[in-house]
Amino acid sequence: MIATQKAPPAGVETGIDPRLRNLAIVVVLGVIMTVLDSTIVNVALTALGKDFGTSLSTIQWVVTGYTLALSMAIPMTGWSVRRFGARTMWLVSLGLFIGGSLLCGLAWSVPSLIVFRVLQGLGGGMLMPVGQTMLVREAGPSRMGRVMSIVSVPAMLAPVLGPLLGGAIVDHLSWRWMFYVNIPLCAAALLAAVRMLPHDTERDPSARLDVTGILLLSPGLAALVYGLSEAGNGASLTGARFLTSVIAGAGLVVAFAVHALRKREGALIELRLLRTRAFTTSTGGFFLYSASVFGLMILIPLFARIVRGESALDSGWLLAPMGVGAMITMMVTGRLVDRFGGRWIAAGGVAIVLAGTLVLTTLDPTTGRAVIMGAMFVIGFGHGMIAPSLMAASYLGLPREAVAAATTGANILIRVGSSFGTAVMAVVLQIAIRHEIPGASGNLGEAASHHTPHTPALLTNAFTETFWWTAAILMAALLPVLAVPGKTKSAES
Repeated sequence: MIATQKAPPAGVETGIDPRLRNLAIVVVLGVIMTVLDSTIVNVALTALGKDFGTSLSTIQWVVTGYTLALSMAIPMTGWSVRRFGARTMWLVSLGLFIGGSLLCGLAWSVPSLIVFRVLQGLGGGMLMPVGQTMLVREAGPSRMGRVMSIVSVPAMLAPVLGPLLGGAIVDHLSWRWMFYVNIPLCAAALLAAVRMLPHDTERDPSARLDVTGILLLSPGLAALVYGLSEAGNGASLTGARFLTSVIAGAGLVVAFAVHALRKREGALIELRLLRTRAFTTSTGGFFLYSASVFGLMILIPLFARIVRGESALDSGWLLAPMGVGAMITMMVTGRLVDRFGGRWIAAGGVAIVLAGTLVLTTLDPTTGRAVIMGAMFVIGFGHGMIAPSLMAASYLGLPREAVAAATTGANILIRVGSSFGTAVMAVVLQIAIRHEIPGASGNLGEAASHHTPHTPALLTNAFTETFWWTAAILMAALLPVLAVPGKTKSAES
């Protein structure tokens, strides 16, 4: 049996004390720009390709390289925190990200920019799980919901603010400022970390890196995420590039799981410690939910640009209400989770997101922006209830020493889930376009260019069919969410 975390004795602080508040400030300052960077560059690919005189398929590696580096860095988190300490790894990771940002802004060619983006990703990939580990250890079970509400802020706002900030920079400044803008905020986060973070006391110099595990899991995740990203960018599901990447990636991940379960101690991720009902149900629900919501967030801007002919910045504004709705519910979700548990709050959030998604299934070419933005506000309202609830629930029943491993595992699942959702929705949309417009390749630009009076309606039908798939994944996510243990129940081994 895995030891359970006990409620704090009488007199122990259960509010957000100054020490925890300072830690939360440091984490949010450090994480927000790294998460924003996952989306901010997307709107600048055309400008980058033009400036460097290269093709879109080549410049796409500016995004792909960063994403792959993020995926490969996350598995290192658990071991590095045990070996060197959370504070040390936080400072190192943030330093790598700042250095990578500066070098990206100074890049003189596409290869140099891609290399510097990989450096950025290596630093950024560890910041979220390291910060989350520090907060969970400091908060304890009685304040988990409120802490997860804090750490969810960057992850919730980045997909909304990233395209807006990127669009504004591309329209009015050089693309280099997309990277320079990171430096002052991250430098402030670095200074705050030096001043506010307590020195590391939980280190294990004898902790050894699971070399076999890292050689299996990191490239496996990179290959899997790459294959899914290629599908999301329009690659054929029967093409060699997609099939090779996904099959190789899945095979390496399965091989890692077998290796980790056989290894008695020191595995890169201790899978045995994570065999709790709370962890498996909450992260399983979060995986499916991430797939649906990230898929949704690529569909809305595409609909605005392809069907409605709106600019990148205008289409990005359609996502803004989602951030507003999330912020409203996040202000109270953490406290409610700490008091009542996360199961029913998360389930209610999924139901609200589902209601907003069903509104999107009724769109037509003449639907006003107010309807779309209203639906996104409703989705954001539910979104703010889900992430803190499921993240807090995933730690129920885990001993303190398993926190780093649990954080690493959860972040990996969320990363793969978001890539999976993006790829699935893009592929479903391509199939729907071919169904609605016979003879079309499924390429959005090509379908829109062969314009007839009926094209907007046909493309809208393809989008609404895809929104129904998003709704189906949301309904599937309800099953594991409803199986999350209640607050008063112990996690099972």
